[in-house]
Amino acid sequence: MNLLLIIIFVLGYACIALEHKIKTDKASISLFMFGLIWSAYALLSNNANCNVELLEHLGSTCETLIFLIGAMTIVELIDIHGGFHIITARITTRNKYKLIWLLAIITFFMSAVLDNMTTTIIMVMMLRRIIPNAKERWFFAGIIIIAANSGGAWSPIGDITTIMLWMRGNVTTFNLIGYLILPCLVSLVIPTYFAAKQIKKHKTSVVRNTQQNLSLPQGISKRFSRGILIAGVAGLLFVPVFKSITGLPPYVGVTFSLGALWIVTEFMYGRKRNFEESAKNRVSKVLKRIDMPTILFFLGILMSVAGLQSAGILGDVANFLDQNIHEVFSIASVVGVLSSIIDNVPLVAACMGMYPVADAATIAASADPVYMQAFMQDGLFWLLLTYCAGVGGSLLIIGSAAGVVAMGLEKINFAWYLKNISLLAFIGYVAGIAVIYLESLFLM
Repeated sequence: MNLLLIIIFVLGYACIALEHKIKTDKASISLFMFGLIWSAYALLSNNANCNVELLEHLGSTCETLIFLIGAMTIVELIDIHGGFHIITARITTRNKYKLIWLLAIITFFMSAVLDNMTTTIIMVMMLRRIIPNAKERWFFAGIIIIAANSGGAWSPIGDITTIMLWMRGNVTTFNLIGYLILPCLVSLVIPTYFAAKQIKKHKTSVVRNTQQNLSLPQGISKRFSRGILIAGVAGLLFVPVFKSITGLPPYVGVTFSLGALWIVTEFMYGRKRNFEESAKNRVSKVLKRIDMPTILFFLGILMSVAGLQSAGILGDVANFLDQNIHEVFSIASVVGVLSSIIDNVPLVAACMGMYPVADAATIAASADPVYMQAFMQDGLFWLLLTYCAGVGGSLLIIGSAAGVVAMGLEKINFAWYLKNISLLAFIGYVAGIAVIYLESLFLM
């Protein structure tokens, strides 16, 4: 049975990786794979608790999906009201050496609040308005990809894998930020330093004035747009605070923030009597812009991995790694490199299935308590995994949502990225791991 489940997963994932070749949306494949794996498990395992296990996994998965829907709606609401124009309009420098540093820093912190894909879209579209030469933009876009992935790794709401680990209790807000912000910053600063030196060496075309190319949506004032931006960002930042205060799951906090923002926008539009109804971007309208195929893809892939976990396959893999590698830096680093080739969502989901969060009793009963301490809440392994899965996606342009979207928008060549950006990203990646190693010696 286990061999059959592995074959189904491998073939399904191969089809997902080749979705553009076979012209089939990855969401449809992941949903089909989800149904096939659980059907095979139910029919061949003779497990009377199969339905109970299915419901338990579905409950955990839906918590993540509800959180994503709420967060994505808030981000879309900010975007449709031109809130991000306010941020990009602040970029007025015409010096490209300064520009690449400014873009890197803004992207790093934006992606900690927004998802890295949305941040990349915003920054690349802005880049188009100020750098006329397409090939020249590729260098800037490469740093934006690195910054988006590094920025998303240290925030509990910055990346889907970080959200997964945070919501399941593998990491907590303050320890995640406290231990990872410096390694993530190092993983960005080093590539940006070398890229900036390259840009400084060569004469490049003049940067356009961004003010000439920015405009708010029709009928939306700067004050209105700024209000939506502030309310939306505050709502997202409130979610970790809400979890810390109430102890309730993060999806409750994000739905609370979305509900509050919905009420505010309804009130604001209610006061605009001379505003045409068709031009009002209410939340009910914004919900239609949500990327539901992506949500369904996550549903399918997470539940497929859950099926492998229920069948005991992930536990067997964990035992193999424990017996043959038995070193958390090696395991997490390999996962990070793999995340540049394979989507990091199933990789992180698989690791969560292989290694449950260790409690005091588990550590005491272990043959190697020191090793098992790495798997407790906020343990070294979970912090490493969060960093490696997020930052490792920058090693190849196809390794992250940020890279794929930049590749699509700018038609960046895979070989060009491999030649010009991958080595810089790898140096930053290794340097960040070295910082975590030093933290483990002196702070943990």
